[in-house]
Amino acid sequence: MPFIRAFSKVAKQALLSPGCGCQPITVAVRTISFSPRQVTSDASFHSVSFSETDHPKVLITGGLGQLGVGLATMLRKRFGNNNVILSDIRKPPSHIFHSGPFIYSDILDYKNLREIVVNNRITWLVHYSALLSAVGESNVALARDVNITGLHNVLDIAAEHGLRLFVPSTIGAFGPTSPRNPTPDLCVQRPRTIYGVSKVHAELMGEYYHHRYGLDFRCLRYPGIISADSQPGGGTTDYAVAIFHDAVKTGKFECNLKPDTRLPMMYIDDCLRATVEMMEAPADTLSMRTYNINAMSFSPEELAQEVQKQLPDLEVTYDIDQVRQAIADSWPMNFDDSNLVQTMLNYIGSDSRIAKAN
Repeated sequence: MPFIRAFSKVAKQALLSPGCGCQPITVAVRTISFSPRQVTSDASFHSVSFSETDHPKVLITGGLGQLGVGLATMLRKRFGNNNVILSDIRKPPSHIFHSGPFIYSDILDYKNLREIVVNNRITWLVHYSALLSAVGESNVALARDVNITGLHNVLDIAAEHGLRLFVPSTIGAFGPTSPRNPTPDLCVQRPRTIYGVSKVHAELMGEYYHHRYGLDFRCLRYPGIISADSQPGGGTTDYAVAIFHDAVKTGKFECNLKPDTRLPMMYIDDCLRATVEMMEAPADTLSMRTYNINAMSFSPEELAQEVQKQLPDLEVTYDIDQVRQAIADSWPMNFDDSNLVQTMLNYIGSDSRIAKAN
């Protein structure tokens, strides 16, 4: 697993590297009058396409989670610093606050979120706010509010203002009755966590808004995401992040899943690149609105063995968390992402030999 060997070095560098010292950029927030939601049965909504504007104006909710900062960095390089606004309800670290526009945004506050979209002329919305699997099981009521009520606010605002909306789904959207190896895009989905239920709800509501109102909804089902510069956030696959932090900091790691629990995983750079490609793809090239995305699958034991090749003194023990283990045992072992591959090839190679061959 050459990826794992390289990643252990990346983890060390990320844990020891200082924050960014860039100058701050402020986002002006003005007060506007509030009007009720206006999603009606005869409404017609259209997404502002990338080709119709110089650059999209992007808002990322839940931006201080595992993926938001990295996505903001990538999009700012493409579209300009001022065109990508990171948002969260938490206070950002200094280096994140000074690296580009940051704004307070509570997805449960419809008025606040709507003002941000209107005042900043947002055209793309990336909705990362969510409580993950294990955290959600410990606070179902909060997970229901954030993952479902918050989603409804985002859907209504995106539809009303013609936004291009990306909402990630997850391997957790499948359940024990789903085929596990591989798991196709379309199959039985009966998750047994509030996180999984809320993500199936998001997939279906997004597709409904697309067909009913013309909302440009896009969704990728993420596997477990591995990153060196963020802390574990309460997900079942977070052991694959925690092991690197613990290996470098303490030399000891206690895994809460069984050694042979195989789950699909992806390195964060690949995840972010795929997300950007999904967002940039013309709407007419998408044959579906929700796709699996796959990279690799491995078990805790296999990952530990690779890390120990770089850090031989790492001590690994197992203390099984029955809640997380039950969740993992109901999830896919491997994703079938052939539909996404074909969609991306059709988009990227529309004027190439790929299109001619098809």
